Amino acid sequence: MYITTIGSYTKDTNFFQDHSPFDLIQEYGSPLYVYNENILREKLKNIKNLVKYKNFVPHYSIKANTNIHLLKIVKSEGLHADTMSPGEIFMALESGFSSEELFFIPNNATKDDFMYAIEHNVLTSVDSLSQLELYSSLNPNSKVAIRFNPGVGAGHHDKVVTAGKKTKFGVNLSDFNEVSRILEQNNMTLVGINQHIGSLFMDSASFIESTTQLLEFAKEFDSLEFIDLGGGFGIPYHKQGGELPLDFDDLGHKLDELFSKFSKEYGRDIQFQIEPGRYIACECGIILGQVTGIKQNADTTYMGCDIGFNVLARPVMYDSHHDIEFYSANPQADTTKQPITVVGNICESGDIIAKDRMLPVPTPNDLIGIMDAGAYGFTMSSSYNQRPRCAEILINSSSDVSIIRRRETFEDLVSLMR
Repeated sequence: MYITTIGSYTKDTNFFQDHSPFDLIQEYGSPLYVYNENILREKLKNIKNLVKYKNFVPHYSIKANTNIHLLKIVKSEGLHADTMSPGEIFMALESGFSSEELFFIPNNATKDDFMYAIEHNVLTSVDSLSQLELYSSLNPNSKVAIRFNPGVGAGHHDKVVTAGKKTKFGVNLSDFNEVSRILEQNNMTLVGINQHIGSLFMDSASFIESTTQLLEFAKEFDSLEFIDLGGGFGIPYHKQGGELPLDFDDLGHKLDELFSKFSKEYGRDIQFQIEPGRYIACECGIILGQVTGIKQNADTTYMGCDIGFNVLARPVMYDSHHDIEFYSANPQADTTKQPITVVGNICESGDIIAKDRMLPVPTPNDLIGIMDAGAYGFTMSSSYNQRPRCAEILINSSSDVSIIRRRETFEDLVSLMR
């Protein structure tokens, strides 16, 4: 038996099902990524049913979480996949996706990057005029897509805004004539255009604005087979603070109106795509770790744990917030809150998970849970300080637990150097 001294997400969602976090740590080690299949499938179904428009094909952005066991679940729910590198193409194919179900959307791709996609028959999108010239020279007389910058960006941090005036991504809409020249010169057929305005928007206004602009621009091309609107759909990271989820009903209704209007004006029911990653994977994953100690330094109370930024990089990179839960085997554990700074075990002063967060004071026998870590969690992890990357486990729909990635060993750290 255990109690949760702060937070209720894992209980509200029956995240652990029949299992105790203490039993999971004892069997699979700490720290530990834990995923819940039911939550993952729920999010996949939400995306698939976002709109009523019939020619709608949602894609999963593989960079959010590349574990092939999770990708197989994504595939089983009927989604296609977006890939950002040859490695992601490889992982998608290994997971059972066909080449026709993949879309390659690289940034600053090399000749070898493009050739990998060409050799595997994966449709490619380019995001600059020079990249369009390079791709066209490698694969003339073929189909291509282009990522345009609609001029509107969104996101919770400057580092995740991927459209607008201060971003490296996309071809400007004003470059239409030059795009047309390169396409004609190489006998290329533009079959798709795409955008991505940024990550973690919780209000659909900017997404609808950018989509409206992109659709108006799309009318300039008469050969389009699809329009990819990108992703960036946010999730409520501040659940304990009462943050509400993105209003999917409102977003879907507005998109249906735009899709129907455009298709009527364009003369056919063109395919529309979206490419969320975070929304699909984020809430199905958490990180379990051990509380290692409490210490006081001047006016700051520090709580140490074995989850460093080698395990979860987002707080260090983006000042990102993740709700925290504590689990205690002591039924009388104190739940009185005070400001606590939660830190990891990496030899860097910036290894901070949460700063001055109002939390109960745990004991070294307690466990910590980092919520909403299923996206951009393990995929951005490392073995910095030569700490082997942790294991990943999946609690499936029948409550069975399977290891979907084994814990790295010290031998793994040197295996590629031998």
